[in-house]
Amino acid sequence: MVFLEPWWLTYQPISRKRPMSSYADFLITNATVYTVDETNPWAEAVAVRGNRIVFVGRSADAIELRGPKTEVVDAGGRTLLPGLIDSHFHLLMGSLKLDKLYLGEARSVDAILSQLKSYAEANPQREWIEGAHLLYSAIPKDGRLDRQLLDSVVSDRPVYLTAFDGHTVWVNTEALRRAGLLNGRAVPPGNEIVMDAATGLATGELREPDAFQPVRQLIPKPDDVRKRALLHKGLALCARNGITGVHNMDSHDNSIHLYAGLEDLGEMTLRIYVPYDIKPDTPLEKIAEAVEWKRKFQGSHVRAGSVKVFMDGVLESYTALMVDDYAGVPGNRGGALYTAEHFNAIAAEADRLGLQIFVHACGDGAVQRTLDGYEHAQRVNGMRDSRHRVEHIEVIYPSDISRFAAMGVIASMQPAHCPPHLHAGDIWPSRAGKARWPYSFAWETLRQAGARLAFGSDWPVVTMSPIIGIWAGLIREPWVEDHPVQRQTLEQLIAGYTRDAAYAEFQEHEKGMLRPGMLADLVLLSEEIFSVPPEEFQRVQPVLTMCDGRVVFREI
Repeated sequence: MVFLEPWWLTYQPISRKRPMSSYADFLITNATVYTVDETNPWAEAVAVRGNRIVFVGRSADAIELRGPKTEVVDAGGRTLLPGLIDSHFHLLMGSLKLDKLYLGEARSVDAILSQLKSYAEANPQREWIEGAHLLYSAIPKDGRLDRQLLDSVVSDRPVYLTAFDGHTVWVNTEALRRAGLLNGRAVPPGNEIVMDAATGLATGELREPDAFQPVRQLIPKPDDVRKRALLHKGLALCARNGITGVHNMDSHDNSIHLYAGLEDLGEMTLRIYVPYDIKPDTPLEKIAEAVEWKRKFQGSHVRAGSVKVFMDGVLESYTALMVDDYAGVPGNRGGALYTAEHFNAIAAEADRLGLQIFVHACGDGAVQRTLDGYEHAQRVNGMRDSRHRVEHIEVIYPSDISRFAAMGVIASMQPAHCPPHLHAGDIWPSRAGKARWPYSFAWETLRQAGARLAFGSDWPVVTMSPIIGIWAGLIREPWVEDHPVQRQTLEQLIAGYTRDAAYAEFQEHEKGMLRPGMLADLVLLSEEIFSVPPEEFQRVQPVLTMCDGRVVFREI
């Protein structure tokens, strides 16, 4: 590892005659400090006073800040980073799933049914049987998971199983009956109640929110006490994973008020940026409520100032909007939740109000429509530092690659969503088709075109672990030998989870780097990570997490 010459090589020792209030509260020494600060990238020690960093430099000089009440941690050469920021997260939604049936390890329909049976038997008190994280690949291409199969295991109570990405739900007959969906129902474009052509009845597969919302709204909601308990579990998981900040991608169940309440009680152990949800039926004048949120929620841990829009679904269920037909499915280009004209109006109004815009867009058609909307907003309102974002960008049309840098749009992407190699057991590559593979999860292509990237997980869709996200970015291989190499360097990935993520929420002046004056958000890892082979990066673990100068997780 090469250390660049930093400013602290000429640092003058601090006088020992100092008041008690000028000593550090917390001091980490003997560390491999990677600051993500390009002006001073490497150090050995970091000192914290209150909720701010007061020193970044040599261990020998940091000792001057040690007082009788200073807590000192000898890092033993381990890597110290800025606190990790997840740029695409669902905190409450994910926390509420922590007590549901977890199906992420079920690799076949038989395994799904077996786990469902065991869970139902172990939870006779539950009126509804809810499962989450079901993998599309667990259902064979020529197989099925329908209401009759679910009825064979549980028929007397409604069953509600959610795909890992939250875009498809499978329910049994009792759930369909209670929601009045057994005979189907008209749903907006981009949504589908899958029907059985032979019987004319619903199969039990429901694609996208307007199809499964009639069922979901019947499920009893946890009370506030239960929500807070599960949210604390989610916060603890974040701390254990080194996460000190998240960009939430929903305001599910008016959750911003719950977060703000926990902040008032001093119980928020990470910083959260929460958008105002815009749905297809949201009147344009209602967007002004997001401005009130921005005024009201500007705390140290809970902030507002953005809006979130879903443009399309996902490729796995053919609900992502594509420019051209899906591979092997002539005439099917998926669908969008908004017409171009409707989204243009939303983008122009939100931009006029000074709000940042997040748009879920997986298909290349959805990405294109989103960029068109941002371009429209710029024409109508003029250029400003808006930092509007496109979330996911699983496929991009070649002519749209350069538009991110040209318009200052941020590419918010999730490394762990990408199959690391072609035979990873994921159905995604076959849905996209080989012609689109060079433009799929095109991290480096976008970077080389000047786009700024921010990285995240989309928890609970995949693990929240930034370590797994970094590993996924490090080991990725082209699916075809002569395709572009999208693999990222360790430095790029760390920046995407720190400095660049902070920039993506207008907080680069406060966090995302280890620099005197910045907020004391940091994570100490289990080893010196720049010596870890990429394929072994999964072994790295956080051993200490600090948020706002407070240790929120510790195993050292």
